[in-house]
Amino acid sequence: MYSQITSNKRKSVLLIAVFLVLVIGLGWLIDATYDSGGIITFIALAYALVTALVGYYSGDKMALWASGAREIKKEDSPELWRLVENLCIAGGQPMPKVHIIDDPAPNAFATGRNPETSSIAFTTGLLQRLDRTELEGVVAHELSHIKNYDIRVMTIVVVLVGVVAVMADLFLRISWSGGGRKREGGGILLILGIVAIILAPLIANLVKLAVSRRREYLADASGALLTRYPEGLARALEKISSYEGPMKHAHSATAHMFISNPFGKGGWAAGLTSTHPPVEKRIAALRQMGTTV
Repeated sequence: MYSQITSNKRKSVLLIAVFLVLVIGLGWLIDATYDSGGIITFIALAYALVTALVGYYSGDKMALWASGAREIKKEDSPELWRLVENLCIAGGQPMPKVHIIDDPAPNAFATGRNPETSSIAFTTGLLQRLDRTELEGVVAHELSHIKNYDIRVMTIVVVLVGVVAVMADLFLRISWSGGGRKREGGGILLILGIVAIILAPLIANLVKLAVSRRREYLADASGALLTRYPEGLARALEKISSYEGPMKHAHSATAHMFISNPFGKGGWAAGLTSTHPPVEKRIAALRQMGTTV
């Protein structure tokens, strides 16, 4: 189990490094093609900074609002509250704010820029379908996202995707309008630039999906380590995945935050673009961990 956690952390860092190389490489290519003195890269990075600050300080509130979550107190759901509180004590982390989403689709997510400002939300469908050990597995999974700073990591990744998109848009607009001051002999660079810019958003989104899936595996492993009972989360994932309908307030911007894809089941094509790894693989990995606990 510990080796799984270490492997997931290492692969997440590697994927983000690939992302940064992609952004820097695109900036160099655009500036080299148009001899722009770095202005295009500067605009993209300025956009990234503003987006990152908004996401960092307000992303949790926007995610909770978009999902229709309402905050509850201990007296509203004492059993759920105690379950979260006990796992926080066991994991040595602050108690997050607890929210409920009125939705029959079983799902949950965590948000917040750090453990001190975190929130965790559960749908009514999840609370109705799972028994205590299964719910404990889900809570541990979400608390692990908080403790591992997954929300911060994914905020960085989403911002980098936005940077690539802005750079691609600027480059194509300048290219089609015939504007900009091309460097002498820059025809080959222009062709390479157009090809790279067309491919870059696709590559960026694939890296985003890869990072998101890695963070899910990491949270599964960390959550199983917290409860010492991987089977609880495995059974919870089986019940969650058996529900075929989407959530009432499913948004692509927040899909990666949920424990299961909020858009419900899809065909093989949907699986390729999902922010979550195949549930069968997650369950198999958890049960493999159970043999070593």
